[in-house]
Amino acid sequence: MTAVIFGFFASVWFGWAQEAPPARWRPWLTTASIVSLVTAAGGGLLAWRHWNDGTAYDRDTSITFGIVLAIEFGIAGLGAAMLAIAKRRQLTSAWIALVVGVHFFPLAWLISYPLLYLVASLVTVAALAAVPVARRTSAPVSLVTGVATGAILLVSALVSAFFAL
Repeated sequence: MTAVIFGFFASVWFGWAQEAPPARWRPWLTTASIVSLVTAAGGGLLAWRHWNDGTAYDRDTSITFGIVLAIEFGIAGLGAAMLAIAKRRQLTSAWIALVVGVHFFPLAWLISYPLLYLVASLVTVAALAAVPVARRTSAPVSLVTGVATGAILLVSALVSAFFAL
């Protein structure tokens, strides 16, 4: 299921990167989105084949997961709203990536999946680096954030699919 979720969200991040990229980047971003969706579909087939093998979630972990997700959505939404009010919408992708990266830390612990610690670290660092890199390269923040976060999630989806095999 990690391959499904990460593959899907990798495509979302590559899509966000298409907000205002240079024209020459569009085919690469589109290809990355498609590869991400194919990875998600492949992960879905693996999940279906192993549907009854067990899950990391039980009643208690599901409740905790819901709480972590609710906190994540609340903080992400509040920050995005504050950025909009401050007329700094261009920073929203980096903010959302930061919140997503940080939320992976408790999830890694919750479901005992060490790969998520690495994903958490990489996405958090990518989010923190996105604005300075964008300023240095004159690239849109959404492009830098979307490519970095999408790539991290896509590679993690592929690794998760490999482990599932």
